[in-house]
Amino acid sequence: MIQWVEINRKAFLHNVGEFKRRLGRTELMAVVKANAYGHGLLEIASLAREAGLNWLGVNNVEEGLALRQAGFSQKILILGYVGLDQAEAAVAADLRCVAYNLENIRALARAARRLKKKAIVHLKIETGTNRQGIPIKTLGIIAKELKKWPEIEVEGISSHFANIEDTTDDFYPKYQLANFLEAVRCLENNGLSIPVKHLACSAAAILFPETYFDLARIGLGLYGLWPSKETLISCQQRGQKPLKLKPVLSWRTRVAQIKPVPAGSYVGYGCTYRTTRRSKLAVIPVGYYDGYDRSLSNSAYVLIKGQRAQIRGRVCMDFIIADVTDIPGVEVEDRVTLLGSDGQDKITAEQLASLAGTINYEIITRINPLTPRVIV
Repeated sequence: MIQWVEINRKAFLHNVGEFKRRLGRTELMAVVKANAYGHGLLEIASLAREAGLNWLGVNNVEEGLALRQAGFSQKILILGYVGLDQAEAAVAADLRCVAYNLENIRALARAARRLKKKAIVHLKIETGTNRQGIPIKTLGIIAKELKKWPEIEVEGISSHFANIEDTTDDFYPKYQLANFLEAVRCLENNGLSIPVKHLACSAAAILFPETYFDLARIGLGLYGLWPSKETLISCQQRGQKPLKLKPVLSWRTRVAQIKPVPAGSYVGYGCTYRTTRRSKLAVIPVGYYDGYDRSLSNSAYVLIKGQRAQIRGRVCMDFIIADVTDIPGVEVEDRVTLLGSDGQDKITAEQLASLAGTINYEIITRINPLTPRVIV
């Protein structure tokens, strides 16, 4: 393989254990949307099954169908948008769907009627993120509509936090929690008792036991990454024991060419770097097409033989160039670590995110899905 992503089985199972201990009796949903945050949908689903997790969260019908076609029988909840013309495919495959307006409730109900089976839905409540969700003031209308359709089984109710990771101030999460509880009461007053309540994400699972309810949707944390430095600081300020999370993903490739160049040589597009001495460059077959951010040009480094090799010049579509002048014995086909550990050094998603002006989520999720994922 020219490049590959290693998925550390022991690290993933360890992280599951950390969250299970924190959550107690609350069930854990492995959020595997966006190709399992770049880790590989089928690979992570198989590890989740090994860990005994009964719930998987996906973004769309396509991800849910891919899991069903691969033989996964766990409860699968589509967290994102289900097109009205996709309702029948979702119901036929026993995919649970988030319901957040009259249009998708009716589409799912009609699909279920045609298929002569139940459409299982989880109501998504708008509590303050102002994204997907049912405004609390319209819940009476939604409840009335649901009673018209015996084909609809309301299994769950959920919402999503807007500002639980980016601050140490818990005012807004508590505001959203209060809104969520109000929504639950409103539905119960309208004759809907919903068995599965879920609100907690990774950060909430770490910080707020009052958000656990029946199910917690854990994404980034299962992959061994903290949602933010503020989450860790909040955990410490509260006197809570931080989870010992272990990163699951490493991204590797190989040296494609070694190129000696004289002092004063320009490197890459735009001639943005010029060597100041006789240098030895390693041409590496990974670029922004593969998910290696162009903003890492002239700033990031890779690891070769456990040592840092600085990126020189711009990140290209399919190549980067690293300076290996001070690393003895580098040869074609030597392993290159783009993200992960090599020897005593490591490159973290947080480090790359800081250099790229983004967040660790984006660094891992944008790794090209065509890159092989290998469980190690």
